[in-house]
Amino acid sequence: MQSRAVARDRVTTAAESGFALAARRLLPLLFVSYIVAFLDRVNVGFAKLQMASALGFSDAVYGFGAGIFFLGYFLFEVPSNLLLEKFGARRWIARIMFTWAIVSGAFAFVDRIPWGPLPALFGVAPLEFGFYALRFLLGIAEAGFFPGIILYLTYWFPAAKRARTVALFMTAVAAANVIGAPVSGAIMQYADGLRGWDGWRWLFVLEAIPSMIAGIAIWKLLPDRPAQATWLSPEQRRAITDQLAQEDTAAHGVAVTFARRSTHGAAHGAAHGAAQALRSGRVWVLALVYLAGTFSLYGVSFWMPTIVQELGIGKTEFLEIGLLSMIPWGTAGVVMVWVGARSDRTGERRQHVAGSLFVAATGLVGLVLVGAHVIPALIALCFVTSGVLSFLATFWSLPTAFLRQTAAAAGIAWINAVGNLGGHFGPDIIGRIRTATGSANYAFLFLAVLAVAGALLTLFGTGVRERINTTQDA
Repeated sequence: MQSRAVARDRVTTAAESGFALAARRLLPLLFVSYIVAFLDRVNVGFAKLQMASALGFSDAVYGFGAGIFFLGYFLFEVPSNLLLEKFGARRWIARIMFTWAIVSGAFAFVDRIPWGPLPALFGVAPLEFGFYALRFLLGIAEAGFFPGIILYLTYWFPAAKRARTVALFMTAVAAANVIGAPVSGAIMQYADGLRGWDGWRWLFVLEAIPSMIAGIAIWKLLPDRPAQATWLSPEQRRAITDQLAQEDTAAHGVAVTFARRSTHGAAHGAAHGAAQALRSGRVWVLALVYLAGTFSLYGVSFWMPTIVQELGIGKTEFLEIGLLSMIPWGTAGVVMVWVGARSDRTGERRQHVAGSLFVAATGLVGLVLVGAHVIPALIALCFVTSGVLSFLATFWSLPTAFLRQTAAAAGIAWINAVGNLGGHFGPDIIGRIRTATGSANYAFLFLAVLAVAGALLTLFGTGVRERINTTQDA
C-alpha cells in the first residue's frame, strides 16, 4: 500500500511539474502569436482615423468592412479547425499566420489592387469593394486560429487548470491593444509622409511583419502534443497523457485507445463525433452566448480609437489617442486574469461568465449616460473591456468541459464561428447607426441588451448535462 501511495505521489508530482513546464514553454509563444493576430485584426480601427477620409469611406462603409472579416472567418472556421486536428497544430497554425500576414500587408495597397469586373458585379464602388474583399480574405486566412489554440490547450491542460490558462493566453487581447494602441498611433503620426506614403499604409505593412516572424517561431518551436515535447521528461510526458486520458474517461466513460482502431473505424468515429457536436443543443446555446459577448467585444474594439478621439482629442493626435486607449485594455488585462484565477479556484463557471457580461452591459449603458466627458467615459470603457475579456477568459471552460477529440474540434470551432458573427454585426450596427443619427448611443444600448440576454442564457440555458460522443465512442 505504501509503495502504491509513493508511486501515485511520484506520478502526481511529474504531472504537476509537467503542466508547469508546459505553461512556461507554450504560453509565451501562443501569447505573442495571439497579440500579433489580434493586432492585425483590429489595427484597421486606427487606420480608419486617417484612411476613411483619404478614401472617402463613411462610418457605414467602415463598419461593414471591419465586420465582414468575420463572414470569411465564419465560413472557414470549422473546416480549418478539423484540418488543424488532421495536420497538427504546428503546421496549421504556422500556415494561418503566414497567410494572414500577407493579406494584412496588402491593405496598404487597397486602392491600387485591380479587381477587374468584380466591383461592378457586386454593385459596389471599386475602393469600397477592395476594402471589403481584403477584410473578407483576412477572415478566411485567420479562420481556425483562436479555436485551434483553445483546442490545442485541451491537449496539454486538464479542466481544473483551463480557465486560468485560457485567461493568461487571452490577456494577449488586452496586451495587443495596450501595446498596439500607442504603437499604431505613433506609426500613423510619425511615419505619415515618409517616402510619400500615408501613415495608415505604413501601419498595415509594419504590423504585418511580426506575424511572419511569429509564424516561423511556431513552425520551429511548437510541439503538436505532449508526446512530441522533447523538453518534457519521459515521466512527465506519460503523467500528462495519462491524467488527461483519465479525465476523458471520467467525463465520457470511455478509454482513449486509438491504436486498436482500424483506419475505417477511426474515420467513422471522427465524422460521428463532429456530427454529434454540431447537433448538440448545448453547443448551440453556447454559440448564442458567445455571439452576445462578441457583439460588444468587437463593436468596441473596432470603434475604440474613434470613441476616444471624439472625447475631444485632436484629429491628428494619433499617439495621444493610442495612449488613452491603453487605459481600458490595461485595466481589462488585470481584471480578466483575476476572474479566471477565481473561477478555477472556486470551480464555478457559469456565474463568472454571466457576471462578466453584466459588467460589460453596465459599461455600455454608462457610455450613453456620461457623454463626451473624458474620465467618466474612460471608466465606462474600463467596465466594457473588463467585462468582455473576463467573459472570454471564463467562457471557454464551459464547452471544453464536455467536448473531446473530434467533437471538440468541431464543437469549439462552431461555437467560435457562430459567436464571432457578432464581430461582423457589432461594428456594422455601430457604423450604420452613427451614419443615420450622428451618434452611437442607440448601438451601445442594443449591445447592452444583448449582453444581458447572454448572461441570462448562460445562467438558465447551459446547465443541462449532455454527453457528446467523440472519436473513441464510435
